[in-house]
Amino acid sequence: MMRMLLLFFALSLGGFAQVRHEDVAKGAAEDWLTYAGSYSGWRYSPLKQITSDNAKNIVAKWVYHVPEAQGLKSSPIVYQGVLYITDANSVFAIDGRSGRLVWRYAEARADKGGVNRGAAIWADKVYFTTTDNYLIALDRHTGAFLFSKKFADVDKGTTSTSAPLIAKGKVIVGSAGGDSGMRGFVMALSADTGQELWKTYTVPAKGEKGSETWGDLIDWGGGAAWLSGTYDSELNTLYWTTGNPWPDYNGAVRKGDNLYTCSLLALDLDSGKMKWHFQFTPHDTHDWDAQSWPMLVDTEILGRKRKAVLHANRNGFFYALDRVTGEFLRATQLIDKITWAKGVDEKGRPIMLPDSDPTPQGNWVCPSVKGATNWMGQSFNPGTGLLYVLTLEQCGMYYRSSQEPQPMKNFSGGGATEEGGQVFLRALDPKTGKRVWEYPMTGLGRMWTGTVSTAGGIIFSGDDDGHVVALDAKSGKNLWHFNVGEMLTASPIAYSVDGKQYLAIASATAVFSFGLFEPAANVEPPVIQVKD
Repeated sequence: MMRMLLLFFALSLGGFAQVRHEDVAKGAAEDWLTYAGSYSGWRYSPLKQITSDNAKNIVAKWVYHVPEAQGLKSSPIVYQGVLYITDANSVFAIDGRSGRLVWRYAEARADKGGVNRGAAIWADKVYFTTTDNYLIALDRHTGAFLFSKKFADVDKGTTSTSAPLIAKGKVIVGSAGGDSGMRGFVMALSADTGQELWKTYTVPAKGEKGSETWGDLIDWGGGAAWLSGTYDSELNTLYWTTGNPWPDYNGAVRKGDNLYTCSLLALDLDSGKMKWHFQFTPHDTHDWDAQSWPMLVDTEILGRKRKAVLHANRNGFFYALDRVTGEFLRATQLIDKITWAKGVDEKGRPIMLPDSDPTPQGNWVCPSVKGATNWMGQSFNPGTGLLYVLTLEQCGMYYRSSQEPQPMKNFSGGGATEEGGQVFLRALDPKTGKRVWEYPMTGLGRMWTGTVSTAGGIIFSGDDDGHVVALDAKSGKNLWHFNVGEMLTASPIAYSVDGKQYLAIASATAVFSFGLFEPAANVEPPVIQVKD
C-alpha cells in the first residue's frame, strides 16, 4: 500500500510528460533541465517574478537536510515541480513546493564517500554516475532502478564526479582522478541501454598526434574531464574542458606542452572526433585545471559578430574563442595580480615570466592553487549582456618534490599552500573582456559557490560565510542576503511551480529553497469561551 501511495504522489507531481531534446535545447523556463540550465551553459532563467524592487521580500521556503551528507556539491535539476539532487552515490527527489522527500535512491555497492555534482534527466529517466564509474538510470517517478553500466575501472585511478550531459539520446560523461595518474577521457553512452558509443581520450596514445608533447609518462598523463560540458546543437559540437597533467607540480618528468591537458576540446557529438582544441596553460605546473564552465554566446568581438565560447580560467585570464574554428580571439586579466605570465601572445599562448615554477624550497605565485576561479558555475544574462563569475584574489606557495612518480597513488609531485584571499563576484563584458562592476564577498576565500542570472535582473550567489546573496544584475548592488548557517558549496538554480518562482541552493549538508514572502490570508481568530 505504501509503495502505491508513493507512486501516486510521484505521478501527481511529475505527470507522464517526457523530457525531449528540444526541451533542453530551448533552455530553462519553469524547469531547470541540465546542470547549467541549458546546452549553452548560461545558467540563466527567464523567470522574472523576483525583481530588484521586491528582492528584499525573499524568505526561506523550506530546507531539506540530506542524511549523512559530507559536503554537497550538487546543482539540482528540476522537472515539473520535482528537484533531483545528488550526494555521493545517492539521488534525492524532493517536492519543489514543500521540500518533502518524494523518493531516495542509494547505490549500495559504491563507497559512500566522494563527490557528485549532479544528475541528468532524459525522457522519463534520471541518470547519475557513481564514484566507482557506473552510469545509473532510474525511473524519475519512483526512483526504481532501471539499469547500470560500468564505463571505467576505479582500480586504475579513474573515478566520476560530474553531472552527465545528455544530447540526442547520448549520455556524455567524463573522468576524474587526474591527481592519481590516470588517462582522462570523455565518453558517450546510450541513454536507452548504457552501451558505449564512443570514447575520446584527453591524452594521446604513443604515436598519435600530440604525443610528441609528452615524455615517458604519457600513459599516466592526467587530463581528467571532471566537469560537465556544453553543447551547440546547430554545430553538433560538445565543448569539454580538461584538467592538469600528472604529476601536478613536477614538470621536469613530462617535458613539453602535455596535450590535451588544461584545454578546451571541441568534439563531434556523433563520433567523439576532436574538431579542434585550445590549450590555456601549456605544461601546467600549478594544478590549474581548465575546469570552469565553457559558455556559448553569440556576440560582437573585435568588430565582428561571433559564435563565441567564453571561458574564465583558473590561470587568471578570461578567454574568448571562436567556437566554430577554435580561433583565439582575446584574453584579458580576470584578477588583478598575476605573477606567472605577463599576458598572452597573438595566438593565446601565455608569455611566461621567469622563476614561476614550483621549487623544493617553495615559490610564491599568483594565483593560488585554488585558481583565479574554479568549477562553480558562472552565468550570462542576455538582458544585460554581461557575464558573472566568482573570482579569487589569492597567491600561494608551490613546492616540487624529487620523488619518483607513483601512478594510482594520488601522487602530485609536490604540493601547494595559500594564505588569506578575497572573493569577488565580477561582471564582465564579453565584447571587450573588461570588468563592469565587482562585489566583494565575505569570508576568507576557503570555498565559494557559483551564480545564476534571471530575467528579473537578479544575480544569485553565495560566499563561504554561508550567505546567499541577491545582487542587481546591472549595478552589483546588494539587494538581499540570508545566512544558511554553514558553508555553501554548490551553484544556485531558479525554478517555478504553480506560478511561483523559487531559488534553490545546496549547502554542506542541506538543500535550501527561497521565494517571495506571502502574507497569510485574513482569518478571523476563533472565539474562545472561558468558563467562570
